[in-house]
Amino acid sequence: MDANPTPREMSLSSDSSSARSRSVSVDDTGVRRLLADGTEESISWEDLAAVVVRVIPEGPWKEDVFLMLAASDGTGTAIPSGDPAADALIERLQTLPGFDHDTFIEAMTTDADKAYVVWKKAS
Repeated sequence: MDANPTPREMSLSSDSSSARSRSVSVDDTGVRRLLADGTEESISWEDLAAVVVRVIPEGPWKEDVFLMLAASDGTGTAIPSGDPAADALIERLQTLPGFDHDTFIEAMTTDADKAYVVWKKAS
């Protein structure tokens, strides 16, 4: 993945049981997500290259909005918007320089099957 990942380059596997979160933490160093299968996904704020809000047509009974955080090397994590840590994550993301608040609001209020790029690291 290049330094400016596109939504097509970031995949989301929300259907498998291994994709379910056991815990998510947001702190001054970054975001960590412990999955039900014991694996961990993480990204540091320093390595963050893009933030995408991915909406999938699963709602209203299943999680349908994910906050996808990607590093330039293709690593990262996808946090369900319904996770208890999502509010703290959103609050932190909205402080990123150049964060697109209008696109974020659009993404959070639609049911379209779409990926919304709300922030990219300046080149």
